[in-house]
Amino acid sequence: MSVFQLIAPSGYCLQQEAARRGVARLEAGGHQVYGQAVIPRRYQRFAGTDAERLADINALATLPATVDIVMPVRGGYGMSRLLQEVDYAALRARQATDPLLICGHSDFTALQMALLANGNVMTFSGPMLAGNFGAETLDAFTLHHFWMALRQPRFTLEWAGSGPACAVEGQVWGGNLAMIASLVGTPWLPAIEGGILVVEDINEHPFRVERMLLQLLYAGVLDTQRALVLGSFSASAPNDYDAGYSLDAMCEALRARLPIPVISGLAFGHEPQTVTLPLGARGELTHDGTHTRLTLSGHPVLREAEKNTFTTLIEQSPR
Repeated sequence: MSVFQLIAPSGYCLQQEAARRGVARLEAGGHQVYGQAVIPRRYQRFAGTDAERLADINALATLPATVDIVMPVRGGYGMSRLLQEVDYAALRARQATDPLLICGHSDFTALQMALLANGNVMTFSGPMLAGNFGAETLDAFTLHHFWMALRQPRFTLEWAGSGPACAVEGQVWGGNLAMIASLVGTPWLPAIEGGILVVEDINEHPFRVERMLLQLLYAGVLDTQRALVLGSFSASAPNDYDAGYSLDAMCEALRARLPIPVISGLAFGHEPQTVTLPLGARGELTHDGTHTRLTLSGHPVLREAEKNTFTTLIEQSPR
């Protein structure tokens, strides 16, 4: 079983019951959960003061070797306020010798991109405590893909994608689109060329999604990639004013402008069902017009003893 360390670098967790349910599920599966004191912590809209939340991040460099997985309680907003003071050198040194498997998404993307930019430190874009492990019903798809990514040094995702036929390889990176766009022009956006950029978002109208992607294009980011993969864009329904301008229409407009393949349909993001992606790993992407495969490798995984004990939380935890 694994040892989890909770952190809360972003917003206060309004879903206190969900967070407690997430802890209970993990513990019922035989896992240990450290850092639970961050769950009720609050300062204004944040999960503690800037100093407290920064301390959560910088303390990762000195966590005991018994800790396996680091997971934020939730996203929201707040990580951007901390980026200047993160001790990247210490975290880079820790990850080089005894890597923690750091997993989260949403606002946490800001730190994940900064770690890639400052030493190519890999993390995982995937579920968090309250929204995923604490959901009223624990999603089997999400759980399976979480443990698969953290336990298998090479694995393949398959889905019914849309877009032009392609076969490309490159470093996989990305996460929340709004956070990535916010880092353009800063030292915390990784300068990855020939990569496979995977993005998702929530509560963003299709025109805002298009605008952020065009920002990445105009900044010279998109046209240096080998492919763009679109994940989930939750709560992005068009309205009457759009007159047919939908997320699909936006995708077609992007495909007409971009010199790289745009593949959509990956279950990745703020939906209950999401895959877990190792950011910074090697990716092999193929699409034949209807079927998509993304094989990932080269990322850190749980210790050998952990990999040999492949018992899933879903078989042991209460719903």
